[in-house]
Amino acid sequence: MAYKSHNKITHAGKLGYSFRRNLHERFIEALLFFSAVLSVAIMLAIVLMLLKESIVFFQQVSIWEFLTDTQWTPLFDDAHYGILPLIAGTIVSSFIALLVALPLGTIIAIYLSEFAPFIVREIAKPFLELLGGIPTVVYGYFALLFVTPLLQIIFTELPGFSLLSAGLVMGIMIIPYVSSMTEDAMRAVPMNLREGSYAMGATRFQTATRVVMPAAFSGIAAAYILGISRAVGETMVVAIAAGMQPNLTWNPMEPAATITAYIVQVSLGDLPHGSIGYQTIFAAGLTLLLLTLIFNIIGHLLRKRYREIY
Repeated sequence: MAYKSHNKITHAGKLGYSFRRNLHERFIEALLFFSAVLSVAIMLAIVLMLLKESIVFFQQVSIWEFLTDTQWTPLFDDAHYGILPLIAGTIVSSFIALLVALPLGTIIAIYLSEFAPFIVREIAKPFLELLGGIPTVVYGYFALLFVTPLLQIIFTELPGFSLLSAGLVMGIMIIPYVSSMTEDAMRAVPMNLREGSYAMGATRFQTATRVVMPAAFSGIAAAYILGISRAVGETMVVAIAAGMQPNLTWNPMEPAATITAYIVQVSLGDLPHGSIGYQTIFAAGLTLLLLTLIFNIIGHLLRKRYREIY
């Protein structure tokens, strides 16, 4: 009888433990599901807010004028609402930044992952991450007060504000994001792939570039996409160093405004809410969102194509 009673108690304990474990698992699943739904809901709320306010703007300004007019002067008496000058400034500054950040960030990641001694890696990576934590306004004044005068020694006709100076400093600012994520992706590649490459007679550099990087390309592409999005969405550096003059130019030696710089300019102004001048920031924000989406889609397609090749 005592044996049967002990078995009943043990069985009841197992049932209780199983119930508590199942309840705990269900709670974790519900929490994860809520987090995923919340992130999607926030994104949808942002898009709906931009669309709602942009529709009000496009009821007064035609989409054709918005996309084709080469002047952007919504705050002047002779108002023009062509977004092309802001798009040009955004693309030029971002392109310069990516020319700096992607090659340098990749080279740094290859060195830290495949060549650097342990001590060097442990010292260099925190410094890189610290570089990424510097406020962007500091980078902006660094571009205006240090990089621009330095460039003016080489290019004597360079004005005080230019897309070149802003783009170079933006590239320096993005390097930690690209290098850190790329290095993490490369270090996640299994060691047996490297050992197999070495066994075939490949050098460390050949192994890094022809074996490790293709295997880690998914993570590297994510780092590049993050870098592109960071460059396109940067505000303070371009607002301080590139100037806020909407100028349809593809010349990096000239000053120009970007979409984010214009949004800051209007948001800090005294325009009344609901006016067409104030509504322009939502149309510009929607354009910036679509521009970022296009770059992300291109990056996704390139990553998919690269996976098919390798």
